[in-house]
Amino acid sequence: MPSDISNDLNGNEGKAQRGINALDSTGELLQALSASGHPMNLRDLAAAAGMPPAKAFPHLVSLQKIGLLSRDDAGCFSAGALGFELGLVALQRLSPTREAESEIVSLAATTQLSVAAATMGPLGPTIIRLEESARPQHISLRVGTVMSLIHTAIGRVFAAHMSEDMLEGLLAQEPIRLAGTSSKPPARDYRARLARIRESCIDEAFDAPVPGIGTFAAPVFDHTNSIRLVIAVIGPSGSVGRDPQGPAARALIAAAQRLSWRFGSHGDASREA
Repeated sequence: MPSDISNDLNGNEGKAQRGINALDSTGELLQALSASGHPMNLRDLAAAAGMPPAKAFPHLVSLQKIGLLSRDDAGCFSAGALGFELGLVALQRLSPTREAESEIVSLAATTQLSVAAATMGPLGPTIIRLEESARPQHISLRVGTVMSLIHTAIGRVFAAHMSEDMLEGLLAQEPIRLAGTSSKPPARDYRARLARIRESCIDEAFDAPVPGIGTFAAPVFDHTNSIRLVIAVIGPSGSVGRDPQGPAARALIAAAQRLSWRFGSHGDASREA
């Protein structure tokens, strides 16, 4: 392979790489279809990509021939066999911690708050990443901390998106978790709060379990629309701001949505803010 082509393929920083204009148009069609989340006919797909149907059609025919797209009896285009295969390869390579890293660092810098990411471990929601704020904060979170399903925002977001059988089993272990102080069933309004979390895709905790500390937490979903991670912004209650439509909460939701999209979720779970 000639050295100039090899350098271009490997990424030559500071040098604009050549491309093929026709393939750029093809990419715009694929992006428009992906953004829609459902099959689209020629007219709507072309409009979404910002091009005339006569220009879009040859691209779509070629994409159908190679299997990136398929076309149903109603004439609507959707992902084809090759498209599914490429998607599965990408999903198999995903690492939640690695993929979330840049969003966590960026979110901490944008909000000037600490940012935590948790996944579901054998004992419950477990912190796997913590980007601490430059501002001093008296919080007891560490990587490996297991969060209460009842008394913490991170835990409640997980609880809102798991099956009832799984939730009941984990609630029986509640006393071993951070801020889990009782093995008694949660208060009557607990299930109502979980329903609100599923609707809004965010939860908050202010001055409890840690006085003076506020938290917003949001879910990250995968390609099956199952919860994969919970990310949270944490800081002094006055700095976080209690408004779920405020800057910190909206920045958190946007980061969670971007990660959900990266993990393949295109369902209602990752709605727009």
